[in-house]
Amino acid sequence: MNMEGYERYVGQVFDNRYRIMKTIGVGGMAVVFQAYDLSEKRTVAVKMLREDIASDEAQVRRFVNESKAVAMLSHPNVVKIYNISVRSNIKFIVMEYIEGITLKDYMTKKGVLSFNEIISYTEQILHALEHAHSKGVVHRDIKPQNIMLLKNGVIKVMDFGIAKLPNAETLTLTDKAIGTVFYISPEQAEGKAIDRRSDLYSLGVMIYEMACGKLPFYDESPITVALKQINDDPIPPRSINPSIPRGLEQITLSAMEKDPDMRFQSAAQMLRQIARLKADPNIVFRPNPKNAGASKSGSKPSNGAKKKSASKNRSMFPIILGVVSAFFVVLIVSGIVLVSAFLSGDSSIITITVPNVVGYTYTSQDAIGLSSTYYVVEIEEKHDANSAKGQILEQYPAEGQRVKVSANKQKQTVRLTVSLGAETVILENYENQSSRDVELALKKLGLKVITENIYSDTVARGKVCYTYPAAGDAAVVGSSVTVYISMGKASGSSAVEVPDFRGDTETEAREKAALLSLVISDVVYEESDKQAGVVIGQSLLPGTSVAPNTSVTFTVSGGQSYIEKAVPNITGLTVRQAEAELAKVGLKLGNRSETASDLEEGRIVEQSPAPGTPISTGVVTVDFTVSNGDYEAGPTVEFVEIDGWRVPNVVGMTVKKARTLLEDNELALGDATVVSSNEPAGTILSIDIGYDINEDPVVNYEVSAGPN
Repeated sequence: MNMEGYERYVGQVFDNRYRIMKTIGVGGMAVVFQAYDLSEKRTVAVKMLREDIASDEAQVRRFVNESKAVAMLSHPNVVKIYNISVRSNIKFIVMEYIEGITLKDYMTKKGVLSFNEIISYTEQILHALEHAHSKGVVHRDIKPQNIMLLKNGVIKVMDFGIAKLPNAETLTLTDKAIGTVFYISPEQAEGKAIDRRSDLYSLGVMIYEMACGKLPFYDESPITVALKQINDDPIPPRSINPSIPRGLEQITLSAMEKDPDMRFQSAAQMLRQIARLKADPNIVFRPNPKNAGASKSGSKPSNGAKKKSASKNRSMFPIILGVVSAFFVVLIVSGIVLVSAFLSGDSSIITITVPNVVGYTYTSQDAIGLSSTYYVVEIEEKHDANSAKGQILEQYPAEGQRVKVSANKQKQTVRLTVSLGAETVILENYENQSSRDVELALKKLGLKVITENIYSDTVARGKVCYTYPAAGDAAVVGSSVTVYISMGKASGSSAVEVPDFRGDTETEAREKAALLSLVISDVVYEESDKQAGVVIGQSLLPGTSVAPNTSVTFTVSGGQSYIEKAVPNITGLTVRQAEAELAKVGLKLGNRSETASDLEEGRIVEQSPAPGTPISTGVVTVDFTVSNGDYEAGPTVEFVEIDGWRVPNVVGMTVKKARTLLEDNELALGDATVVSSNEPAGTILSIDIGYDINEDPVVNYEVSAGPN
């Protein structure tokens, strides 16, 4: 769609409140503007019904429908709606302004997504659908084009234009079948009644596309695609991408069952399966009793196959019953009472692999892949200048450790060290104090000091006029503070009076500073509800008299959704790949060194500054150390699984060495049995698992007393 025809709205103010800033895009039903809310002083998105369809009753009804649908919802994964106006000739919805891309654009650029991405995006969409369905709202058009992906990985579901509302009047056949044909459910394609399970089918198609890099059904003809949605079974995802976990394939095909009764019955039910898969990617789900007659691909068998399949199932029933009965007899004889757990559907003890969460931002343990069903998370916080607040710095146990757990009963404890961000101090008012005393005081706080000389009619020569940041502001430990020192009263006409740059655009402020012979030493961008690009702070106070060529720092608004650029992680990359990553944020490679490493020759082993360091701290280049491939691996620690616990194999070690190694892995030595052997005294001969008074695992061991 052409946006030029809507440029005339730029500069207009809707409802005496929303100033239109620019046109973002034009779709089949609406045009979307970036606007500024003069009342709330924030950037918003205004979605206006297109002029050429404003008189179309069906389109107006659809637009009003979206207004009603989204007005009922309030969820972190659903685009927020601030206001609705459908009274005048200009009908529009005011929404939160999102800086990101559609999930479809991201999928097109990247192709097959990683397992962690698929799980994260699917979970967030399901949470949004669970909320919408709880309000009686069925989206009916779930597709990656209607999913926004923010820079921080957060998903926002949008475009409820064809949503089905609770207590809505009967829909027409055309309304029922509406939706994007590549993602619609079979019942939508046939024009049948739809419910929340239709959204889950569409999500299943999306998971298929994320995992395989292609749609399950594609053809140039939309009618052909619709028929495939109704009649054809998709190719199993693992046939296209064998790296997909079996459990993910099962979830995908279950969501895409042709018969709604064979699918997940709710977003909450599907979320539970996703949580189990996230906790253990190797899990294989037991078939749902409702799916007993489903084909291997997970789809409903054709009509001709139903009777045969049912007959076969009936004929197999005595055999299955006999096997189950024999199974229970064996359990009873063995003294293992699992009958109640089996009948109640409780998960038995399973082995899971601890995932890597270092580098993630901690919001909740479930959000980072440590399901509360299987993990207990303990948090330790510390200041770290090179990481953002909430970033996970360390974890224990480390990635890859396999442990046995039982849902909500026997959980694994994971200790996380989480960053508090840079340590800050509050600056005092140093006005009229000795510049030397102030400099010493600031350095004692861990701050660097920059001095600037300015004229002052009120502060004696050599005394401090003020600081930047100002008194009462926070300063990051290790950062610089500018101290403005009085030169006494201005004499002659050479002094420059500092104007108030606040409210000017950055360009205007630069031009004004140049005319006054002021030097801009730095421009700092930060999140603000002010319009992006506007100066919101300055280091020189307005009205101050300074000498020509005095430095000034500007603070400029980056808008409400501004995310400060940071140094990317280039470890593990080749030099060429690292150059490309750094160029994305305006950085270059710095000094190079080499070291022995088990990484492939030419790969980057270390970097400085560390990943996550804000670029605003003055970073221009990143020094790096490259592997020269000259590495001889030292002895590796072998792990063994005993009674479901993964422990270091300390057989053959001295007790002292074994104790140190076990403590490094949060284990302890337990009871010892001393026996004679040909091994040197003090050598561990065998190990087993025992439990202490708190039922924590300990390593019992047999130790050599030496030969007789």
